[in-house]
Amino acid sequence: MTTAPVTLDIDGLLTRTPTVRRRLDLTRPVPRPLIEECLRLALHAPNGANRQNWRFLVIDDPATKAGIARYYKAASDAYLAAGPPAAMSERAVAGVRYLADHLHEVPALVLAATRGRLPRDAPLAQQSGFFGSVYPALWSFMLAARSRELGAALTTVHLAHEREVAELLGIPADEVTQVALLAVGYTTGGPGFRPTPRQPLDEVVSWNRWER
Repeated sequence: MTTAPVTLDIDGLLTRTPTVRRRLDLTRPVPRPLIEECLRLALHAPNGANRQNWRFLVIDDPATKAGIARYYKAASDAYLAAGPPAAMSERAVAGVRYLADHLHEVPALVLAATRGRLPRDAPLAQQSGFFGSVYPALWSFMLAARSRELGAALTTVHLAHEREVAELLGIPADEVTQVALLAVGYTTGGPGFRPTPRQPLDEVVSWNRWER
């Protein structure tokens, strides 16, 4: 199966691929071949030493999604009860709550993992390479999904219950580390997204010497 991508140039795609929570269409299934297309493109992402240790588990079974959603809801409620970051807007908090309440209805979940476990005292460089070898593929997946009229929300909330989710999904938790979860679906409210708001460049960029 192939699809006709949305007409967006690369700059439009990069600036209009937001985290989509409340605009996920919970009623429209996402065909498996479409998710496979996005994953096939994601596998071209850069990764440490080209080891390609990433692994992806796609969940579209309702009962399995419901099991993950229970752990996700518990972790999300605990996170919000502890107080979200001060910079997090009320709109963002509402989106987090919405996804926690409806994760079991999302058409597909894509769980990203990597082979191996880091020791607790792993050096910073090792930690960075370990997780950083998966995130470019996740972003590539989101871009590919966006170009195919899909939206996605990348979240790590469920990792508070990583072991329980591993048992639910048959993941050997001593050999494989879960990295993140993508909630994937078609989007509602029309095809377009505005460019995501971001800080001005001069507030976040320095040259030659740290100034921030």
